[in-house]
Amino acid sequence: MEDPVLFALAVLAVLGTPGPTNTLLATAGATAGLRRSLTLIAAEAAGYTIAILTLGLILGPVVAGAPLLAGALRAAVGVYLLLLALRLWRRGGAALATGAVVTPRQVFVTTLLNPKAIVFALGIVPFGASAGVWPAYFLGFLLLLVTVATAWIAAGAILGGAAGRRGWGGAVPRVGAAAVGSFALLLLASPLLR
Repeated sequence: MEDPVLFALAVLAVLGTPGPTNTLLATAGATAGLRRSLTLIAAEAAGYTIAILTLGLILGPVVAGAPLLAGALRAAVGVYLLLLALRLWRRGGAALATGAVVTPRQVFVTTLLNPKAIVFALGIVPFGASAGVWPAYFLGFLLLLVTVATAWIAAGAILGGAAGRRGWGGAVPRVGAAAVGSFALLLLASPLLR
């Protein structure tokens, strides 16, 4: 995708779509606040950078030609997200007092395993373009990522503040856990729904 406007729109559409990483960012914003959660953006950027470059430059052709490998990767991601959801559910209330419900490591690993990376690597970032073109597009991707991630954290902070004022602050980590668990179950069940 070498048209800059279409590229930007595609990146914004995929990054803006609710998913496991965005759920973690919003949960962090809701529990720790906007300023303390902004450090998680670096973890998301690192996860996407490693995943997209590895898939786009090295593993893309292998994964595209091996449906069993793609299924195994999907199952591994689903299991990880399910375990993360359980951890958030169990520790959410206790960690809420310290504001440490979501860690950079969780955001990094979740983003590294995020299925959106496959979409970016194999369909949006123009790795097949002439030499020197894709790095500029990838830099644009990272700039858009910062914008979208900040918006998810801010939205979480606004909703978390509202929930806290109504006495529902303890429910915030559990809502995030339920959303991440839903994504895990969708990934695990998707092969059965075909």
